[in-house]
Amino acid sequence: MIVKVADNIFSPIGYTTSENFRRVKEGHSALALHEGLWDIPEPFMASLFPDRSEIDLKFSGICAGRREDYTFFEKISILSAYDAISRTDIDPSSDKVLFILSTTKGNVDLLNIDLNIVDEVLPSHSAERIASFFGNSNSPITVSNACTSGACAQLTAYRMLEAGLYDHAVVVGADVQSKFIVTGFQSFKALSKERCRPFDAQREGLNLGEAAATIIFSRRENQSAGEKEWVLQRGAIHNDANHISGPSRTGEGCYLCLKDILNVADMDNIALINAHGTATPYNDEMESIAIDRAGLSHVPVNGYKGIYGHTMGAAGVLETIISQKSIEENLLLSTAGFGERGVSRDINIVKGNSVTQKSSFIKMLSGFGGCNVALLFKMGE
Repeated sequence: MIVKVADNIFSPIGYTTSENFRRVKEGHSALALHEGLWDIPEPFMASLFPDRSEIDLKFSGICAGRREDYTFFEKISILSAYDAISRTDIDPSSDKVLFILSTTKGNVDLLNIDLNIVDEVLPSHSAERIASFFGNSNSPITVSNACTSGACAQLTAYRMLEAGLYDHAVVVGADVQSKFIVTGFQSFKALSKERCRPFDAQREGLNLGEAAATIIFSRRENQSAGEKEWVLQRGAIHNDANHISGPSRTGEGCYLCLKDILNVADMDNIALINAHGTATPYNDEMESIAIDRAGLSHVPVNGYKGIYGHTMGAAGVLETIISQKSIEENLLLSTAGFGERGVSRDINIVKGNSVTQKSSFIKMLSGFGGCNVALLFKMGE
C-alpha cells in the first residue's frame, strides 16, 4: 500500500501545514486586490507572498554555506520539501527516494528579465536543482499538465512506488505568479476582481495564488500498528480533449475519472469531494454535472480557491493536504465565497463548517486541454 508519511504547506498564510490549517479554519486568506503590480494596467485579485525577503532569510538558514543562486520558485519548493522531510527519518539522498516536481509555469517569470534564457526556465531544470539540493542523484520526474499537475504528480508517485522502483516519493507542487501568467488569464477574461465564489450564482471568475506544498509517500507491506495513516487507494486520469482551455460541457473526462475510482470505494464512507472549484462559469458547471452523473450528488462538495486562489501546480497537493487535515479532525470545511448554488445540478456544496465521522475523500482536478484527474484517499487505522 502507498501511504502518506509527511507533508508541508508553504503559502502566504503560513509556512507549515498546521499553521495553514489553523488559519483556514479561522477563515483567513491572503487574497487581495493588486493594482499596478508588475506594471499590469488592470487590477487583479491574488494571494501572493507579502515579503520575499523573509523567505530569502529562511532559505539562507538551511543552505549551510552552499551557494544561494536559486530562484524564488526553487526556494519555496525546497523550503516546503525540507520541512516535510524533517518530519521523517527518510534519507533524501538515498537512491530509494524519488523526487517529483509538479508545476505549470516554473521559472517562466525569468523571461521578463531575458527572453534568451532557455534552460533555467524549464521545469525539469528546477526539478534537478531541487533534488540535487538534498543530495539525491536519481533523475527527478517533472509533471506539468496544466491545473491537474498536482494530482497527476501524486498518481505518478503511486505508480512508481507500486511498481517497486522506489520506497519513498517526495512530491513537491509549486508555482509563483508573474506578469506573464496574470495577463494570460486576463486575456481569457477568466479573472475576477473580487474574491472568487466557487459554485455560486454570482461567480465571475478565478483568483490566482502562489504556494508550495509537499506530500511524501512511502510503500508499505502493511500499515503501521496503532497509527492512522492516509492511504492513496486509487487514481484515474482521463482526457476528453474538448477544447484548448474550456472544459467539456458534459463533464465526460471528469465523470470517467470518478467512475474509475469508485470501483474500489466504500461509497458509504466518502466524507467529501474536494473539487477543483475555480469559480469560473464552465468549470464549476462541468464538475457539478460529472458529480451528479457519478451518483454522488449527496456527498458533500467543497473547494479552497476562495482561501488560496488558484495555486496551479501546487493546488492538487495543497488541497489534498487541507482535506486530509480536516477529516482527521472530523471536520468538513466550508467553501469560502459560496452563498447560493449557481450550477444546474443539485450537488451538496458545503456552506459552513460541519462535522463528519467518515474517513475517505475524493480529490478532483481538471485543466486546460481536457485534462481530468481524481484521487481516492482513505484514512486507515
